[in-house]
Amino acid sequence: MENAMNRAFNVTLAATLAACLSAPAVFAQGKPQTVSIMKVDPQSLATGYRTSKVVGSTVVNEANETVGTIDDLIVTPNEKVPFAVLSVGGFLGMGTKYVVVPYSSLQVSNNRMVLPGATKDMLKSLPDFKYNS
Repeated sequence: MENAMNRAFNVTLAATLAACLSAPAVFAQGKPQTVSIMKVDPQSLATGYRTSKVVGSTVVNEANETVGTIDDLIVTPNEKVPFAVLSVGGFLGMGTKYVVVPYSSLQVSNNRMVLPGATKDMLKSLPDFKYNS
């Protein structure tokens, strides 16, 4: 009886091995995925500004006149650079206009966001920005 069980086990094991070895290789379907990783210097990154601190910041011009407030930062899938959505004009949320400027046009000076050459009227003349729902 024990000999028959050993023989059955060996036959099953041989059949399983034969099936595994004769099966074609299976590859993942679709495009191969790659991840690009680059080294970032934590010390230089620590000198940057967190978006949670930038959003809500008052934007001034060189004359230290308030021209708007940063409402949001947006990164597009194609350009990979941030844009600042500025809230211009209005009072307590009424009559507020949203406009977009490249984040690179903003400068940080004495912990203030400066948009050189900007005036409220100039920003109000930019096209309205509407958030997608």
